[in-house]
Amino acid sequence: MLDHVEMMFDKMTEKLQNLKKASYQKNMEAFRQQNGHFLEEMTAYTRQGADREAAAGEVAARFVDAVEGAFAKKGKIKPRTQADLNLFMVYYVFPALLLTGSGEAPLVAERLRETWAARFRNGNIRYETYDEICGAFQEKIMGIF
Repeated sequence: MLDHVEMMFDKMTEKLQNLKKASYQKNMEAFRQQNGHFLEEMTAYTRQGADREAAAGEVAARFVDAVEGAFAKKGKIKPRTQADLNLFMVYYVFPALLLTGSGEAPLVAERLRETWAARFRNGNIRYETYDEICGAFQEKIMGIF
């Protein structure tokens, strides 16, 4: 389950730079196309589990294990890298998961958030929907830019 899920974070730095509404929408579309199979696998595993709560917890643990394995050096993740990982989770992973429309997506997202917070220093993050994030972008400031 979730083999190579850490690949979701490929080009993380590029996707977090110079974010504007249009670039975020384009990046999110590409992210969903490239990683939709991981998101489907996460929700399907939860849906098929006898105990959905436990299954969502397993998904979250495997996801976080994979991320930690990919980014930790000598057992630690650099603070800057951790900040980028947190932002990427908030801007891409959680919204894309919720965009699947799966009934299990909110449960998986919550277990993922809890596991992330427990595992990583400064990992107490929260998540929003794609629409909430898009609505927060402003293309112009006071009509000037």
